[in-house]
Amino acid sequence: MAIPGNLLTTAMGVMPHTDVDRALEMALSLDIPFWPQLPLYSYYEDMYVQASEHFPGILLDMEKRTLRFSMEKFMAELEETMAHFEEPEYFDISPTYSVVYHKFLEMDLSDRPAIRGQLEGPISFGFNVVDQDDRPRGVHLCGNPDWDFLLTLDLDILSMDVYSNGEIFVNYATGIKRFLERGGILVWGLVPTNFEPFEKEDMESLEALLQDIWSKLASKGIDTEFLISRSLLSPATCCLVNPDKEKTVEKAFKMIKELCERLKQKYGLTQ
Repeated sequence: MAIPGNLLTTAMGVMPHTDVDRALEMALSLDIPFWPQLPLYSYYEDMYVQASEHFPGILLDMEKRTLRFSMEKFMAELEETMAHFEEPEYFDISPTYSVVYHKFLEMDLSDRPAIRGQLEGPISFGFNVVDQDDRPRGVHLCGNPDWDFLLTLDLDILSMDVYSNGEIFVNYATGIKRFLERGGILVWGLVPTNFEPFEKEDMESLEALLQDIWSKLASKGIDTEFLISRSLLSPATCCLVNPDKEKTVEKAFKMIKELCERLKQKYGLTQ
């Protein structure tokens, strides 16, 4: 199935909510709904913890909210884990590790153009989990990566915080054009979810920011109509630390939907 574009809305999975049903309501408010991950509701809902459920050698302390790795435990459990290697259902997330995931899967989403899920990758996972000597087992880059490198990878979708990194991203027009022409989709993370930057912006300022980026890319040979056909819109990032808890995040969801409608009208995408 082709991945949709044309400025449909979506978002990343991590949310600050402690009410499962409210989080699902927000996820379903976007064109492409997603499975919410709610670490403030339960440590089991943390994306790192969920990725660790069937990984050998994991030491999970729910009371202290820590995730550690033991080489001794890894060696003891590896054989049993490998015995299930050809059984994908064995490695699924259990109801203990995500109530939200299973409620999401029970919903009838057949009328949606797509749905979205999020699992932690191996590099980020390795950085978050320390071994018995308190050493991280990887490295994680968040924010402004090597865009040329990412744009040449065999990715279907590249989701980015364009609110913070847009000025830099436009300098990679050649790689962006190549990525789009081979069928890639860009997710423009536009509306900040952190309290302070959100309060500084409004609909006009964010629309102008995105239009400026698209204009610069157009001047470098990327047709705007084609770009839009390969684009989704989302909030800029996840955020768990706002003083108003989930309120700013919900405002960001509302604003990205309103921006979507404005841009669709402007570019003739409304039905």
